[in-house]
Amino acid sequence: MPSPTHKPQKNPKQTEFHPRNRHQGQYDFPALIAADQAPDVSALSRFVRTNPYGDMSIDFTDANAVKALNRALLKLHYGINHWDIPEHYLCPPVPGRADYIHGLADLLIAANQGKLPKKNSVHVLDIGTGANGIYPLIGSREYDWNFVATDINPNSLTNLQNIVQANPQLLTKIELRHQQDHDRIFYNIVHQDEWFDLSMCNPPFHTSAAEAQSGTDRKWQNLGKTTNQTNTALNFGGQAAELWCPGGELQFISKMIEESRQFSSQCFWFSSLISKSVNVDPIKAKLKQTKVLQHKLITMRQGSKESRFVAWTFLTPVQQAAWAKLRWR
Repeated sequence: MPSPTHKPQKNPKQTEFHPRNRHQGQYDFPALIAADQAPDVSALSRFVRTNPYGDMSIDFTDANAVKALNRALLKLHYGINHWDIPEHYLCPPVPGRADYIHGLADLLIAANQGKLPKKNSVHVLDIGTGANGIYPLIGSREYDWNFVATDINPNSLTNLQNIVQANPQLLTKIELRHQQDHDRIFYNIVHQDEWFDLSMCNPPFHTSAAEAQSGTDRKWQNLGKTTNQTNTALNFGGQAAELWCPGGELQFISKMIEESRQFSSQCFWFSSLISKSVNVDPIKAKLKQTKVLQHKLITMRQGSKESRFVAWTFLTPVQQAAWAKLRWR
């Protein structure tokens, strides 16, 4: 989930993004400002200041500034000319989200004789895409992947549909599906005789609204801010389903693992982010209980922040080789 480390570190060498990540080092604010052509009231240039280190930066506690930065990053680096999200919806840090995409690409490369699958051959299922649609946007532009983006919130899908329609290059790359059953993840979404090379998810990691608010308060304190009546939401935002669910991420991912077995032959690599390190061992135990044939825990680091995602497959080595030969070469 988002964190204050969206702010780049003073020393570019400390970022430790994936080697293919476009967001190495500090932000190029002159280029970002030039790329952003939003109205003056929301233009990135309005929020850029010189920080105490003498570098150009923004106030990362300002939700409007963070949104303007994301809009400029998506335009400059990925050719997304029109992007917006409603107020209080999750505004994810683009560089960290890109690392998850690149980590998944590495899994495909490893299964495809060290080469990226051929263009337009990869199909990805994004569980809980949100109003921002960050993974389909980055993945389709970076690797030419095709996405099915799902969410339980129809308003989120409506906003993402507006983004897709405003960027014609995305119309054939991103399909939206509404999950109407809040107790299901793959059911009602994955069609019969449909195959995905990857599934991905950034699950809600809090167990309740109260826990989500407590986490928000701690982040404000880490940013040196005081929570008050007008400052109760983190700059990265988030609606209820984006931030919490009963049982938090452990229950959500456990349910995902259980359901994935019923679709074991229809997806090569299932995956999910794990926000809390304390959940790693229980999730590994769940994977063992579910008898997946292979799983991997991939660690991602950006400065002092460490995150991770878990990936699992039910395919045997012979099936994996056949899948790669049939679909990616």
